[in-house]
Amino acid sequence: MFHSLIFVLNLGNQSVSGEVDLLGYCSKQWKGESEQAREMRKAYEELFWRHHVKYIQLVRGDNYCVLRAVLFQIFSQGLPPPSWTKATDVLKLPEKLLYSQGCNWIQQYGFGPEQYTGSSTLGKLRKCVEMLKSQWMETSVMKDHSERGKLCNTLFSDESIEHKLYEAIKFIMLYQVIEAYEGLNNKRDGIPRFFNRLFMCDTSLDPLSYMMNHLNSIGHRRGLDQVEIFLLGHSLEVKITVYRLCKFNSGDFQESYVEENWPDWHEVSLLTEDDRHYHIPVIRR
Repeated sequence: MFHSLIFVLNLGNQSVSGEVDLLGYCSKQWKGESEQAREMRKAYEELFWRHHVKYIQLVRGDNYCVLRAVLFQIFSQGLPPPSWTKATDVLKLPEKLLYSQGCNWIQQYGFGPEQYTGSSTLGKLRKCVEMLKSQWMETSVMKDHSERGKLCNTLFSDESIEHKLYEAIKFIMLYQVIEAYEGLNNKRDGIPRFFNRLFMCDTSLDPLSYMMNHLNSIGHRRGLDQVEIFLLGHSLEVKITVYRLCKFNSGDFQESYVEENWPDWHEVSLLTEDDRHYHIPVIRR
């Protein structure tokens, strides 16, 4: 929506803003007496009074915005790294998929706008995963909140670093899709139910079609759809809650992208007016 983009485009080098008063932001964005403006003001008031959301951090509204909003919260809060970062061969995952699991199509992985890199794909993916792991490990052991904040300001004002982090997340999402696909074919228990929804789609019947038709274009032509938010949380081992202001006065206003049997992971929250652009709600009780 045009309203949301006004603030986002004024962030300068920072892709995530500092805390902005929620109701002040709402009053500037949703003036007038149109039905949509009145509903949005009511939705923001609901967030403020009932859900204790007092501030909002504005996130640059490109096609990486969901990944950006989630990763910023993980780093700024110093959340623990997921279990896959502890694997000794995590940096060799691209080669493992190619040589051990026969996924030679992995070389068609697309890095956002850069859709095909051929023989350089594995090396680029390895560098991306290495950066994500090292930065996550660094923020998770920093006890000083202000120092973490300074590091986040540095990371989230460097477009090159950001893109590497987001492409690493995309690759981990793909790895989880491959693992789930093999698990379902082998009748393995414990595969999250959302994978069934993902593989039921005609354009993502298997990991290759998912990569070619969906994952490769994330960050370039599209963001994440609803089932991919489940996949994102599962991949990063966080519970994601989304306040969907466009669904005010419905059961979908507060959506939890969590399955019943998931571990007690840390929670991050998102706020969206249109299911396309996402910001960070800041809760103060």
